[in-house]
Amino acid sequence: MTFKHTLLGLSLLGLSASGFAQTLDRSKLPADAPAPQIKIGKPETFTLPNGLKVFVVENHKLPRVAVNLVLDRDPLFEGDIAGVSSFAGQLIRNGTKTRTKEQLDEEIDFIGADISTSPTNVSGRSLSKNVGKLFELMSDVVLNPAFPQAELDKLKKQTKSGLASQKDNPNAIATKVANVVMFGKNHPYGEQMTEETVDKVTMADVKSYYNTYFRPNIGYLAVVGDITAAQAKTLVEKAFGGWQRADVPKPTYPAPASIGKTRIALVDRPSSVQSVISVVYPVALKPYSQETILASVMNDILGGSEARLFNNLREKHGYTYGAYSNLSGDRLIGRFRASASVRNAVTDSSVAEIMNELKSISTMPVTAAELKQTKNAFGGNFIFTLEDPQTVANFAINTARYNLPTDFFPNYLKYVDAITEADVASAGKQFIRPENAIIVVVGKASEIADKLKRFGDIEYFDTKGNPVAAPQAAKAIPVGLNAQQVIDKYITAIGGKEALMKIQDMSMQMSTEVQGTPVKMSRLDKAPNKSVMAVTVMGNEMMKMVSDGQQAARIVRGNKTALSGKDADQQLVQDGLFPELYYAANKVTSTLDGTEKVDGKDTFKVKNTTANGHTWTDFFDATTGLKTQTMSMQKGPQGEVAQIISYGDYKAVNGVLIPYQIKQPMGPMTLTLSVDKVEVNKGLKDTDFSVN
Repeated sequence: MTFKHTLLGLSLLGLSASGFAQTLDRSKLPADAPAPQIKIGKPETFTLPNGLKVFVVENHKLPRVAVNLVLDRDPLFEGDIAGVSSFAGQLIRNGTKTRTKEQLDEEIDFIGADISTSPTNVSGRSLSKNVGKLFELMSDVVLNPAFPQAELDKLKKQTKSGLASQKDNPNAIATKVANVVMFGKNHPYGEQMTEETVDKVTMADVKSYYNTYFRPNIGYLAVVGDITAAQAKTLVEKAFGGWQRADVPKPTYPAPASIGKTRIALVDRPSSVQSVISVVYPVALKPYSQETILASVMNDILGGSEARLFNNLREKHGYTYGAYSNLSGDRLIGRFRASASVRNAVTDSSVAEIMNELKSISTMPVTAAELKQTKNAFGGNFIFTLEDPQTVANFAINTARYNLPTDFFPNYLKYVDAITEADVASAGKQFIRPENAIIVVVGKASEIADKLKRFGDIEYFDTKGNPVAAPQAAKAIPVGLNAQQVIDKYITAIGGKEALMKIQDMSMQMSTEVQGTPVKMSRLDKAPNKSVMAVTVMGNEMMKMVSDGQQAARIVRGNKTALSGKDADQQLVQDGLFPELYYAANKVTSTLDGTEKVDGKDTFKVKNTTANGHTWTDFFDATTGLKTQTMSMQKGPQGEVAQIISYGDYKAVNGVLIPYQIKQPMGPMTLTLSVDKVEVNKGLKDTDFSVN
């Protein structure tokens, strides 16, 4: 631009700004702009003779193509082989009749593509120059799976490991029990995959699922990207034209029983210092309609990020790090869930505030600011998703699957923009029903049950959702019993002080699996308080804790951190060889802190405190005297959480009972460690415990 043109531009800008300033009324907020017209590519459609419905959306902005196959089957109740569809969905990607899994992975990687599979979906992406090879590989995956038995065995092993890690996860327990109490165990949404059902799945079951449900006549195939409709048709016909159609079952299920009044489903977890709360109920809400969009906007105001539930329970009361709700539509049956994790002491107060917010969404007027913020978020998220070509493919598929108007997705933002405060209140009355909800709570019943009775009748369930009797209170502490007597009984139970003092060092090798991956843990201990604990995965040391009796350190992936204060005490005082023998020398104060049921057995709780303030609680079986658990509080992303180590399967080594099964927390999982080898008095050297 020349200097002359620059002056002209500035003068015009000045005139425009001057005129704007004269007419601007700063006492009023600017009017919202109308919802933008969303332009979504119109697909070319055709159907193969075998019934496969194909949608092609041309988008030549980038040299990429996305292919997405969806199998539109109804939800399945799998019964005593629950998990079979999941295995089938994974196994079709694990090798074909012409390619091993390794060969398939190599060919996919060679063209820079990716292919993923599930029980009802196969999707792939590649550069447009490699789209022919992509279709060839996807066709091989869909039409020629080899179903290698070794891969099924591996998947079953990994799945069982994952299920085992969920057993002590309160959030996983809450979800499982919520589904059972909402839908029942004989409903597809209420049944559970367990270690028992996984064991029963055979390769014949997997092949039966594949042969029944992987059929083109229930398939929707979207091809999006840098490809013409003619090219896509040629490739689709070549890849999937030979796929044989067949009738696919359409099971029906009774509607979930109505919830007549609010009631409590309580899972007793005696070691919990927090309660996981879920307010749940089924909802008759179909997916993909203007009603669904309104329900989603209303729910976002109620339980979205930093919305009413969040602001009440976290910002106003400080009960939790987050409180949210979810309202989902479904062709079979939808569901509502409001949830939070809170301290035991405020469990009933948190339930009360959640219920208050559920009631007020239809009675407390939604503000213009709340609605505007939500609309803006919906609009931004919607437009952002359009950058992904797979989104456009899904729009095309869902328009056909659910018989939607062709302009449903292009008009999405207009539907959102038209929602009023009155509409939100109406949706709250229609979909939020706290008076017909089940309040699922996973927590310590002895501390929370009585206070929860004001919300409804309490029913007790185990971690699998089976009804159980109310837990019995632990027996009272016998008169005159103190902590030292409990500790002395434990020392006697495992062999006696004289036998323990004869053991000067101990080496222990343990093993477990995490989703099928072998994990090894080793411990070296030398009296009185030298120790090393190391975790290795596939031969690589992931973490190590070491103390030389004076100092302690943590080493993670080669990075060492010196420990001090309470953290050092855990290693130097709590985790030494038979630490109870040295409590007096280490100035540990022990107090008898009551009784508690652990796995249905009475235990004595002994709380221990070091001079630096590090505390932990040991649980001793009231009958045998053996230690069953150790609990300590650790800081996590949502505040302090209880870390519990469980001990079992005691066996004699040199006249001393050693636990051969240890359940150890590691992140969100609980590892069940099996002791493979124990050796004592092998002459471990002090250099084995060097911190520096």
